[in-house]
Amino acid sequence: MSEAHRIEVVEYDPAWPERFAQERDVLQETIAPYLAGPIEHVGSTAVPGLCAKPVIDIMIPVHNLTHSRPAIALLERHHGYTYAPYKKDVMHWLCKPGELERTHHLHMIAVNSELLKERLLFRDALRADAELRERYAALKRRLALEHPADREAYTEAKGPFVRGVVDLAGGR
Repeated sequence: MSEAHRIEVVEYDPAWPERFAQERDVLQETIAPYLAGPIEHVGSTAVPGLCAKPVIDIMIPVHNLTHSRPAIALLERHHGYTYAPYKKDVMHWLCKPGELERTHHLHMIAVNSELLKERLLFRDALRADAELRERYAALKRRLALEHPADREAYTEAKGPFVRGVVDLAGGR
């Protein structure tokens, strides 16, 4: 197993919000014609005090996936993102600088998408509740040990916890 594919959960880095803000500011002008709302910092790096894989997750709400497709080439050409057809019926997913080494994940997603709503509800619930944050951190650490080289299994195993939080927060 290569180290680049290894799931690494690290302690919270207070530089993560600034890294997001810098990337958001750089992206803003390029993708302005496609934006349907504010660019959001999501995922664990968006939650102060929470351990995370050290990858900044960015959600970009767009009017629809078809209209925003030209933005993919702009993000690749001008900002060093790599497009991957992951869940392409749900989002345009890109990573930076590439598949093996990732510093940023970018999700262009329809503004009316349930997934966007759920990601924001989950982020906000974790930000508001220290005990919930600690439970999620313990789960993430355990799953990183159980699935050290399988991102999909790691993410899928977090699903019931995430779903429960979203349901309590009013997502369903």
